[in-house]
Amino acid sequence: MPKTALITGGAGFLGSYLCDRFLAEGFKVICMDNLITGSLSNISRLESNPNFTFINHDVSKHIDIKEPIDYVLHFASPASPIDYLKYPIQTLKVGSLGTHNALGVAKEKKARFLLASTSEIYGDPQIHPQPESYYGHVNCIGPRGVYDEAKRFAEAITMAYHKAHGLDTRIVRIFNTYGPRIRKQDGRAIPNFISQALKNEPITVYGKGDQTRSFCYVSDLIEGIFLLSQSDIHDPVNIGNPVELKIIDMAKKIIKMTGSKSKIIHNPLPQDDPKVRQPDITKAKKLLNWNPKIDLEQGLKETIEWFKY
Repeated sequence: MPKTALITGGAGFLGSYLCDRFLAEGFKVICMDNLITGSLSNISRLESNPNFTFINHDVSKHIDIKEPIDYVLHFASPASPIDYLKYPIQTLKVGSLGTHNALGVAKEKKARFLLASTSEIYGDPQIHPQPESYYGHVNCIGPRGVYDEAKRFAEAITMAYHKAHGLDTRIVRIFNTYGPRIRKQDGRAIPNFISQALKNEPITVYGKGDQTRSFCYVSDLIEGIFLLSQSDIHDPVNIGNPVELKIIDMAKKIIKMTGSKSKIIHNPLPQDDPKVRQPDITKAKKLLNWNPKIDLEQGLKETIEWFKY
C-alpha cells in the first residue's frame, strides 16, 4: 500500500512542488489549502491523478482526516511581506493554531511531521552567515513580527511535541526561493523585478539596494526538503543557496537578462528589513549530502521564461 502524505498549503508555490515530488515517489497526497495565497492553477494538472486529493480547508480550524496518514508536511502560511502585512492575524493563527492542529493530526495518526520554517526566524541577523545555532534578532512587535514570531512559535511547539510526545518531527528553515509558479505579484525581489522588467516599468529597489539575499532555485530546495523528510534529523536544518548577492545587483542582472528598458528607482527601506541573509548549509551538506545545483543564471532564465506566459 502506498504511504499517504498530508501537505498543508499544498496549492502554494512550494507546496505544489512538494505534491509533485511525493506523488512521483509513489505516495498518495492529500493537498489542503484555503487558497488565500495558494492557487488551484498550481495543482490543476494533478486533478486526474487517482493518488491526489484536494481539500479546501483552513488549517487554523480543526482538521478531520479519516484515512491513515504517514507524513504531515505543514507548509500553510502567507510567506511574502505583502501577504502577511495584509493578513497579519491569519498569519499568526496559521503559525500557532494551524501548527497545533497539524501536529495533532500527526500525533493521532502516528505520522512523521515536517514543519516549513524560515530564515526569517533569524530576523535582522547580527551573525553572518546564519547557522542553525543562532537564536536570531527579531522585533516581535514590528510589522514583520507577525510572520517571524509565528514561525518561531511553530518551531517551539514542534520541538515540544517531539520531546513531550515522542512525535517524529523535522524542521526546515527555508531561505529565499524562486522559480516557476511563484506568483507574479508575490512582492519579493525576484518576481517584482522580473514583472517590472518585462513591462519596461521602473524597477523598485528599497533603500540603496546594498542589502544582500541568497536565492535558491525551487528544484534544489524541494530536493533538500525531501531528503530531510526521509532523514532522522529532528533539529532545524537550513536549506538555501549560500551564494550572496546585493539586491541592486540582482535588479541590474534581471534588466540585462530580459533586455528591458527599465530604470531603477529607489524607495524607502521597510522597517526591520534584514541587511544581510546567507545560510550556513554545513549541516545540510554533512547530514543530508545536499548541495544546491542550479546556478543563478540558469534559475533566472527558467523563471523569466515562465513569467512571459
